[in-house]
Amino acid sequence: MKCSSLRLCGKASGRFEAEGLASRILVAGLGNLLLRDDGVGVHVVRELRKNVPKGILAVEVGTAVLDALHLFERADKLLAIDAMQVGGTPGTIYAFRLSEVEDRPARASLHEVNLLSALRLLPGRQPEVMVLGVEPETIDYGLTLSPRVADAVPRLVAEARRVLSRWAPQHRM
Repeated sequence: MKCSSLRLCGKASGRFEAEGLASRILVAGLGNLLLRDDGVGVHVVRELRKNVPKGILAVEVGTAVLDALHLFERADKLLAIDAMQVGGTPGTIYAFRLSEVEDRPARASLHEVNLLSALRLLPGRQPEVMVLGVEPETIDYGLTLSPRVADAVPRLVAEARRVLSRWAPQHRM
């Protein structure tokens, strides 16, 4: 696999089956860490991982969406976290079900596959998908989040915990 975080995910992917969970919940941090605010999903997952209840798998997918298909396939519920350019004020948080997103034709390159396109490749049933997004301020080369997006990270983490608590009430977060 391409990145160390996905290697960790690959080792951890058996946790769903090993724990015999009633509902398999996956949190996927999406985005490119090398493009400042575009990597916010990965930053949020890193914060969530500091205190993730047993039975909830939080992974740094980054831009390797196709490499994470095996994880998406095993999940019953998927919480995806990413930067989203919707036109709002930088740092604005968006929450919606993936079924509410406009379905656009797939891109020509596999390097540009988004979450929705990747999920179409899954055989059989699809997981229930919730997306948490944040309006980016700076999509440019760099490793740090812009101040407004960095300020939104704790709110994104709190919202992710609320979603996960609704999905798995036995796990108080």
